[in-house]
Amino acid sequence: MLRALLSGLGWRKGIWGCAFSSWQPHQPPAGLSATEVVSHWTVVFEEKGIPEARESSEYIVAHVLGAKTFQSLRPALRTQPLTPWQLQCIQELSSYRLQRMPVQYILGEWDFQGLNLKMAPPVFIPRPETEELVEWVLEEVTQGPRVVGAEGGPLILEVGCGSGAISLSLLSRLPQRVGGGPWSPSLVSEHPASHVPLFLGQSRVTAVDKGEAAICLTHENAQRLRLQDRIQIVPFDVTLVESWAHLLPWGPVDLVVSNPPYVFHRDMENLAPEILRYEDPVALDGGEEGMDIITHILALAPQLLKDSGSIFLEVDPRHPELVGSWLQSQPDLPLNLVAVRRDFRGRPRFLHIRRSGPQRVSPVDAWPGRQPARVPG
Repeated sequence: MLRALLSGLGWRKGIWGCAFSSWQPHQPPAGLSATEVVSHWTVVFEEKGIPEARESSEYIVAHVLGAKTFQSLRPALRTQPLTPWQLQCIQELSSYRLQRMPVQYILGEWDFQGLNLKMAPPVFIPRPETEELVEWVLEEVTQGPRVVGAEGGPLILEVGCGSGAISLSLLSRLPQRVGGGPWSPSLVSEHPASHVPLFLGQSRVTAVDKGEAAICLTHENAQRLRLQDRIQIVPFDVTLVESWAHLLPWGPVDLVVSNPPYVFHRDMENLAPEILRYEDPVALDGGEEGMDIITHILALAPQLLKDSGSIFLEVDPRHPELVGSWLQSQPDLPLNLVAVRRDFRGRPRFLHIRRSGPQRVSPVDAWPGRQPARVPG
């Protein structure tokens, strides 16, 4: 289960600092080795009902010692006595775990698709399933022109960027320029409407989120990965009927990708304390049937996609049928559900929806609330 809680981070000299007190509960005796300290905190976490007690302890100890995993520590580091400062840092970080803070937030950063991303509450923590969504998008992109235009790398819109995990991992693995050759002024043009520099053939992303903390965190992660020149990060609420033209600085997009809020409202109270206490509920709660944001994305997407452009969504396992029914209830919306993929646990988790023709209805006409979705109860 820690894998479900941990899908992307690390520790940067202790984001919470180490404001030490002379004595704290559960403090181990001096002179213990890293292995002994892991065992000590595993027992404490188990006694307090902390999920994945050993994994939590190993991550904290490893990061204080400058490693990503306990298993990657050199054998000598596992057996030599820890310094008082190291013990105190482990104590401090472990106290947050006892308060059910997710390990991602405690450590402050984590790896997602091989990228080291900063994590900070209350921004949504990317899960392992979302890495599978990224892999599926990359598979489809490499298959050819049905997903990506002939001009080169795809133009992508991510709705609900959170930490930037999806957008930045896609950019890191998609083309930067035609043929991968050196930059040349001949490869640069300018979109006439927006005056945004356009590198022909370069993969680019517009990432949107309604949360200020998410926008700031995506900016920071883009900077630390040196991908800031290929991403436009925009505060935007997809549920509001407002101008969307500024989402298209480079023209219509090839792909819309999203891991939207999709938890059924009645299921929110059953989420783990790590989620309920620390993560933004707006990034989780999808409304009565978990469909509120999904239907807004689908209503808006035809205005943003190129002909035959695609939408990739991560959803609840109950949603493939519900989304299919909703699309059937919108005959003027040129979207077809073309594929459903299962996650590593065998649950139907990901949707591929394709724009199938010219737009025949304005997004306002198809907007959820103005034209109620006929979704089975």
